[in-house]
Amino acid sequence: MIEDRIIIKGNKEGLNAVINIHKFKDFDEVLEVLVDKLSKGRKFYKGCTLKITAELKYINDRELSKLKDILFEEFLIQDCIFEDKEEKNSKVFSGIYEGRTKFIKKTIRGGQSIDYSGNIVIIGDVNPGAVVSAGGNIVVLGSLRGNVHAGASGNDKAIIAAFSMQPEILQIADIMTRSPEDGVKPTFPEVAKVKDNMIIVEPYLLNKFI
Repeated sequence: MIEDRIIIKGNKEGLNAVINIHKFKDFDEVLEVLVDKLSKGRKFYKGCTLKITAELKYINDRELSKLKDILFEEFLIQDCIFEDKEEKNSKVFSGIYEGRTKFIKKTIRGGQSIDYSGNIVIIGDVNPGAVVSAGGNIVVLGSLRGNVHAGASGNDKAIIAAFSMQPEILQIADIMTRSPEDGVKPTFPEVAKVKDNMIIVEPYLLNKFI
């Protein structure tokens, strides 16, 4: 049956899509049918985890990359796990680590707002009153003095990094904190992450980024 070429089911972890590769003439047809099926519930998929079960030996790296782009960019999938139907091995492609990244080569001024479903890298400053929100990580190659929200879709594995961390509000997933009021400016890059259900800020160390 045509209908059983791709079967999509929801569970408490997210979505599971089982693809029967042999029932398609080529990978472009796989993408066409998958996009059609996912489009019917597009608004429910933002930030979710999608597990795709298929015979991965029949899908090359270029095709996997194309599939990831569609899932992260068009459907705002946060994490994608590919499981081999024959070997039962899983490989995680995470929106946090391998997802789409938006590069912004300017300072974000007060009153400006940036919102993106993937990672955001800002080559410049984030001024007071500016708001930056990302589904993934936020990296600021300058001073961070505005409001930033990483892992906005609920992923508490996201991180926020900056050359000079002086935020008004710092938020990862649903955990929020404010900058200390001691007025001390950091003199080295720092990374903020969630640990024990609270946000901690640590100096950036070359071999211990997370």
